[in-house]
Amino acid sequence: MLEIKNIRKSFDGLEVLKGVSFAVEQGDVVAVLGPSGSGKTTLLRCMNFLEAADGGSMIFDGEEFIFGRVSKKEISRLRRKTAFVFQNYNLFLNKTALQNVTEGLVIARKMPKAEAEEIGRRALDKVGMSDRYHYYPDQLSGGQQQRVAIARAIATEPEIIYFDEPTSALDPELTGEVLSVMRQLADEGMTMLVVTHEMGFARNVSSKVMFMEDGTLVEAGSSKEFFANPKEERTKVFLRNVGESGRGEAEVLW
Repeated sequence: MLEIKNIRKSFDGLEVLKGVSFAVEQGDVVAVLGPSGSGKTTLLRCMNFLEAADGGSMIFDGEEFIFGRVSKKEISRLRRKTAFVFQNYNLFLNKTALQNVTEGLVIARKMPKAEAEEIGRRALDKVGMSDRYHYYPDQLSGGQQQRVAIARAIATEPEIIYFDEPTSALDPELTGEVLSVMRQLADEGMTMLVVTHEMGFARNVSSKVMFMEDGTLVEAGSSKEFFANPKEERTKVFLRNVGESGRGEAEVLW
């Protein structure tokens, strides 16, 4: 459903993405791993046009888009098929959980408020927030705020959700709350591309793994093969350094 060809991006002469190519099939849960500064977040942001890539192309649902030549109308159309979950939630602080979920439906998609609220309540129920409809972000824990952000994403019924290190700002207990929701989405067949440092999630929930380093895609393959039989020496060094169990969430959740 999605293919990236030779995507490139530089900041002030520093090449951050050096011609990365890969494909995502419908129902894939792809974990994007790599050390800090390897280009993982930049890749995700370029794919959702939050950053402007310098070159390459994207094929989505059989239609090709050339980075640097995509119109605002095309970007808007592509974003209707995708959703983005940010590292730091990006909630409106002056709006309730329900209002945060429905804002995009009402304002951007011109949906009647009553219909949007029905969808919003279902999305919040799905992520375990049925008792927090009318709470403001400062009344919620970090894990609860991130679950609201996930509810906002799934309320738009996207074809794919991009997650940018969704648990990096959370302590282990709250991380578990968010990863459980993501596992539920994976079990239901949601296509996801997840930049993460959570090795437990990558090994036990994702179907595929991509390992990036220094702006390049070093290795990619099925999660089982990646962890059992990494082919590249750089991959082996990375796995030795981080440890295959991440920060311990794998033992708690799986």
